[in-house]
Amino acid sequence: MFLAVPIGQTVKYYRLPKVITNQGEQCQKLSEERRRLWLAKLNQDLHGKNLDNVQICSAHFLSGKKSDLYQKDDPDWVPSVGMTGQQRSPEKAGTSSRYSRRGNRTQQRLREAAAADAAVGAGVAAETDDPETDDPTTSGYISSNLCSTETQSELTGDLIEAMTSELQNLRTENIQLRSDVAHLSTTYDQSAFVDKDEKVLFFTGLPTYQILLVLFTFLSPHFPVKKSLDKFKQLMLTLMRLRLNVSTTFLSYAFNISIATASRIVTDVIDVMFIRMKPLIIWPEREHLQKNYANAIQETFWEKMCCYY
Repeated sequence: MFLAVPIGQTVKYYRLPKVITNQGEQCQKLSEERRRLWLAKLNQDLHGKNLDNVQICSAHFLSGKKSDLYQKDDPDWVPSVGMTGQQRSPEKAGTSSRYSRRGNRTQQRLREAAAADAAVGAGVAAETDDPETDDPTTSGYISSNLCSTETQSELTGDLIEAMTSELQNLRTENIQLRSDVAHLSTTYDQSAFVDKDEKVLFFTGLPTYQILLVLFTFLSPHFPVKKSLDKFKQLMLTLMRLRLNVSTTFLSYAFNISIATASRIVTDVIDVMFIRMKPLIIWPEREHLQKNYANAIQETFWEKMCCYY
């Protein structure tokens, strides 16, 4: 079979569709049916021939190319132009234009449904003068608009309903995640420790909130400014690392930051604490230390005690 190709048009060649067995039962049935119809359109004796070498040019398709496997209603799902001695007829061309118009109507209704659904999700009440129009958030509304006899295609009512259900599940999950993140961001806020001395003692080892506040006021001007955590949380993260001996991985999850960021914060805050708090450490005089050592230590290490302090 040979067809005249317009000058300047590129000709492509398509092999016979293969049966796809590794993408589910529906895909396998579609590919089997498509291969059978292509062979039927060829109407040739291919016994003993290698079917992998059989090719059909793009001139045998209405649009000049084959359609996707799942576009079964597309006229170019199988070659139809000039097959078995036939030529392209006005009826075939009309089929292609009708399919194109039907696809455009389906896409338009999808966009309208998506816009209405987005408006409802944002809390905007969509007003309408049509008394027969139902709530656009229900699957029945979408199904009645998209799955009529005229627009019936691969986008079936069951698929629309499943997509709507999945969209609602994703919205619920998004709200829950936002709530969890908000909760994590306030768990170690300064307000969470006000007048809660037992909580302060557990997390930091400091006896009261007032002492924690004094320490924070003394050190915070020298803490680095970070977008990920404010200065109070930087101090809390470091004190938790020292008091509870938890890993930086745990702290990264607790404060919703990366492990590397948690590690850098601990290092930076400890450096500030070392420099600023070093003058606050008072070493007793050598005589006081020697007076309070045990006798056994004095007898053994008398000459070496308190050489450096």
